[in-house]
Amino acid sequence: MAVRAQFENSNELGVFSRLTNAYCLVAIGGSENFYSVFESELGDVIPVIHASIAGTRIIGRLTAGNRKGLLVPNTTTDQELQHLRNSLPDSVQIQRIEERLSALGNVIACNDYVALVHPDIDRETQEIIRDVLGVEVFTQTIAGNVLVGSYCAISNQGGLVHPRTSVQDQDELSSLLQIPLVAGTINRGSEVIGAGIVVNDWTAFAGLDSTSTELSVVESIFKLHDAQPATIVKEMRDSLVDTYS
Repeated sequence: MAVRAQFENSNELGVFSRLTNAYCLVAIGGSENFYSVFESELGDVIPVIHASIAGTRIIGRLTAGNRKGLLVPNTTTDQELQHLRNSLPDSVQIQRIEERLSALGNVIACNDYVALVHPDIDRETQEIIRDVLGVEVFTQTIAGNVLVGSYCAISNQGGLVHPRTSVQDQDELSSLLQIPLVAGTINRGSEVIGAGIVVNDWTAFAGLDSTSTELSVVESIFKLHDAQPATIVKEMRDSLVDTYS
């Protein structure tokens, strides 16, 4: 289900955290209340890692990642990189990128299979995204905005995009990503979806201002009602049993 939270009076959760199916990064220096929201939802399933990038707390906007990898900007210090390496699951590859568009979370939107990237991102960076995250890469805009990471949130189940995204664009993006999309807002009408919400395949965290209507849209498009980790594991187990029986 979708959970509301705040980071130091800010509703922009996607600025201060990064959530995937394998790990969750949260900014250092938040209140215990903020961390406990993440810990209670995720603590038993994936690691919740307290981190900073380049000495700042806007880790959600500076990083991009999925369950296979994590990309960080070249301003990340060696100490921060080492801390992340030590804390992330062994299966997750971490890579520091030399890219002038260094707010990677603003210019890359990805799930475990596909990444949408800013049209001006370097060719080498696209190769690294492809290799480290194990995804297909498409240069794209959302409702005419080049900051694809800021104006959408996607998981493997579905996606929420800028409210002014035309139906034609939604269809095109949906067929690229192979997931259903809906245009909407978060935090009581905010268009900056990527800053207002973080989501994976079974849970979402949105800003405290998000209305119940916005949250019900989030829960339905990301299919969160029936998506507890236990349910997903059970489904996989059942299908295996079917295969072998």
